[in-house]
Amino acid sequence: MLIDTHAHVNFNVYKDDTDEVIRRSLENGVWVINVGSQYNTSKRAVEMAEKYEKGIYAAVALHPIHLGPPKFIDKEEVEPLLKFKTREEEFDKEKYKKLALNPRVVAIGETGLDYYYIDEDEKIKELQKKVFKQHLELAKELNKPIIFHCRKAYNDLLYEIQNTRYEIRGVLHCFMGKKGQAQQFLDMGFYLGFNGLTTYCRDYDTVIKSTPLEKILIETDCPYLTPEPHRGKRNEPLYVKYVAEKIAEIKQIPFSRVASQTTKNAKKLFNLV
Repeated sequence: MLIDTHAHVNFNVYKDDTDEVIRRSLENGVWVINVGSQYNTSKRAVEMAEKYEKGIYAAVALHPIHLGPPKFIDKEEVEPLLKFKTREEEFDKEKYKKLALNPRVVAIGETGLDYYYIDEDEKIKELQKKVFKQHLELAKELNKPIIFHCRKAYNDLLYEIQNTRYEIRGVLHCFMGKKGQAQQFLDMGFYLGFNGLTTYCRDYDTVIKSTPLEKILIETDCPYLTPEPHRGKRNEPLYVKYVAEKIAEIKQIPFSRVASQTTKNAKKLFNLV
């Protein structure tokens, strides 16, 4: 058994074969947490989770890239599916809270800071920090873990978390920081999430080696970041097995141990039954 702790089968790219993708995952022993990035995709994640008795769950939040004016994202030369236009949305905490009260919602996420596309716009940075804090408050109110998104902003994210007055638990999804930053998050009790990047980019080997297996979660971030040997095609939860295999290779331990421990980690953090 494996658990894809960060998927987006709730996105439009799966609209024609959603049920087939989910069925493939469940039939092969892969559970899935579908993660929202706006209200509509959060709502869709909840609706999808409600269709299944077990194995499909949801997380709800407003992604930081959807704060501020719409921006065209085109990184097709790096990631064929990463080509879309952001849609500006104001964070309505009460609307998201109503969604998050659903028992199939196991986390608040993905939320955090993303400075990659904003060209050092200080106004947008401050807006991201403000909305991030509102998500933290929502997680505290509902006693749910956080799925953190962070890009080009790890030091600021650390600062915001360290200055939070209450206890937070969660995972740094798609961790791309340095070893020292990883250790700071680990020292605060957080998990680190790794995905298909690990199968074709050696930048994360050192962090993976130094991170205790008890603090690692595996994910796909599908439809993006497709692992080898399917790179260049649409990703899906079933491919999380390649991430587990790569972690086993890097740590020089059996695949079965990675599968068992990361599943245990996910069940513990997200209270999955």
